[in-house]
Amino acid sequence: MCSPDVMKLVHGQDGHQCGGHSGADAETATTAEAQDAPRPARAPAPLIRGSRVSDLTHTFGNDFPVLEPIVLKPNIDHFAHIADEGFNANKLEIDEHTGTHVDGPAHLVDGPIYTDEIPIDRLIAPLCVIRIGDRVAKDHDATLTADDILAYERRHGRIPDGALVVMDSGWCDRINTPGAYINRDADGVPHFPGLGFDAAEFLVRERSIVAAGTDTPSLDASKNLQIDDPGAHRIILGDMRYGVENIANLDTVPDFGATVLVGMIKHRKGFAGPCRVFGIY
Repeated sequence: MCSPDVMKLVHGQDGHQCGGHSGADAETATTAEAQDAPRPARAPAPLIRGSRVSDLTHTFGNDFPVLEPIVLKPNIDHFAHIADEGFNANKLEIDEHTGTHVDGPAHLVDGPIYTDEIPIDRLIAPLCVIRIGDRVAKDHDATLTADDILAYERRHGRIPDGALVVMDSGWCDRINTPGAYINRDADGVPHFPGLGFDAAEFLVRERSIVAAGTDTPSLDASKNLQIDDPGAHRIILGDMRYGVENIANLDTVPDFGATVLVGMIKHRKGFAGPCRVFGIY
């Protein structure tokens, strides 16, 4: 029989009978007990330690404002119910240009780069936000200009290679006010800001961006769409560059220094597609 002190050292408690166990047997038994014991739950590791993450994506439903008739309204049908089928499911009928979405390189040309072919490293980029809300408050047809970009660079330095450059016009605030987002006048003509042709040319010719974006329904200001000249689209898209439209909550990320992640739907031969956009900083 072991002494009480020895039993306490080997088994961790008083009064345990050694019986015929050797020291090795006792260690094996203790290990087996530890493996069988339930383990405490572990908290998941953060995506990026010490970082903040902003959701730059609008929630869309059947009432999301779209630029009709160019863009079809979404139709979300709750077709399966727990009470009837035993599960819930929605059927989604959506235009590729629904909600916060990507315009792909093949949007205005037939190939060769579809959205599912955009290299994934181009969907993670430095985020540069250029704010023109003060001017847009006075002129709903205002555009981002090359001078705006140069003024931004004087404050923050040169736009880095591989960046996603986004116009923040404050238009996101209109999303929940009926009629305000498309902003049609008495004649039914929409009015909203977008990228000026000179800004688009500067970003493509003078800087090495992967994409450009707006917080409005289109890369182009509505006035360009009225004359059937989507010039900002034609300049930005192509050569694996893409656009992001209807970006939300840009007031929650800094002008410079954030990283953007564009989590895009991946359907074969896509010309565009809804996306979930995150700003990480």
